[in-house]
Amino acid sequence: MNAPSHYWLINIRIPDCLVSKSTFEELSKNVSIQNPTLQRDRLLSCHLEINGDKITKVIANTEDSLADVDTESVVIIDGKQGILVTCFADLHTHLDKGHIWERSPNVDGSYQGALKGIYKDCTEDRNWNAEDLYRRVEFGLKCSYAHGTRAIRTHLDCPPHQIATTFAVFRELRDRWKDRITLQAVSLVPIAHFSEPEGEAFADAIADLQGIIGGIAHFSPDLDRYMQRIFQLASDRHLSLDFHADENNDPQSQSLHHIAAAQVKYGFEQQIVCGHCCSLAVQDEAIAHQTIALVKEANIGIVSLPMCNLYLQDRASTRTPRWRGVTLVRELAAAGVTVALSSDNCRDPFYGFGDHDLLQVFSMGTKIAHLDTPYDNWIAAVTSRPMELMGLGTSTIEANAPADFVLFRARSYSELLSRPQSDRQVFRNGAAIDTTLPDYAELDDLIYQ
Repeated sequence: MNAPSHYWLINIRIPDCLVSKSTFEELSKNVSIQNPTLQRDRLLSCHLEINGDKITKVIANTEDSLADVDTESVVIIDGKQGILVTCFADLHTHLDKGHIWERSPNVDGSYQGALKGIYKDCTEDRNWNAEDLYRRVEFGLKCSYAHGTRAIRTHLDCPPHQIATTFAVFRELRDRWKDRITLQAVSLVPIAHFSEPEGEAFADAIADLQGIIGGIAHFSPDLDRYMQRIFQLASDRHLSLDFHADENNDPQSQSLHHIAAAQVKYGFEQQIVCGHCCSLAVQDEAIAHQTIALVKEANIGIVSLPMCNLYLQDRASTRTPRWRGVTLVRELAAAGVTVALSSDNCRDPFYGFGDHDLLQVFSMGTKIAHLDTPYDNWIAAVTSRPMELMGLGTSTIEANAPADFVLFRARSYSELLSRPQSDRQVFRNGAAIDTTLPDYAELDDLIYQ
């Protein structure tokens, strides 16, 4: 669909959590079309006016709501009751690892196998030169953009020999893609590294990149000491923090609790995000809820990675897994914690599948964590919530908001999550974009060596 600069997109359904408060109040006054699907799925039947790169009006779909619209001079596009959402935001990815599965497969599917595969590909074989990184990361960006993503935070592996190359490639791609996808970078090292003599210089390099200080918070007797150091480095540089925490099924692993306690102790002012937090789901209920309360007090955002955690956690070669690997997303959200869902790894030793598609993440997350019946506002976990946690402002459908959204033919969540929605329409700056995905063959010369 090649939309003109000024048009009306009519007969669409928007999740009520994705409209602004004032828009919701106005729409609620004028609701005339109601049916069980709209009520159950919390969808608002609307019309949108688009002028240039902005949404100019959001009105309820009523019998006479278009009476004042001059249909002779303005193009009308019928959405046919399809669901419309704001563009996606992917809060936790690993673009630098992406698409090396055929080159470095994890044949036993284990977490240790994944670590070995990445170490070999990056360090032993030294595959991650500038061209290799640039092309693989950009391949991931092409996929993300075509699927409807407008913001991505990627963790970057930082072994000493790799930092200069990886940071240079990230800068180049961030600049090249700035009008299509907002890119953020997070360092990925064991957090103990920041307590080493070179830790301060490394923190300076992250600040120079305009990145986020991050790392793997392994549960250990020294964790609180490491926390003090990394919080101080981040605070001095006014940088946010982003941790990999408790990516295991050990109930004794309580890094998340210690991270939250450190925030309360030091009064850290920047946003903190913690990813994975898998062990929370296998801890005693009372202990888990104590941690959840502390996370809420510390205003920490949680990002669950449902596909990768399902893939790796509780994997054994001779038996069926006994749990799904995800953290307590429903309990965290019920306590008022901001919870997002994200892609994590894509076609690398940590996860052999994926296509940088947040709809697939939402679909899998819904089914794995039972986020349906009722659907509530979980679509925000791949749209407005990660935007908020990335510090990119609100992400709502309202007058004067950017005309960046994804339109699906599906009219309900059941329809939305039952098909891949490969015929979705992605609008950026008010215009429909080409949603053709890149061909895997683009990387053949890098992968099939």
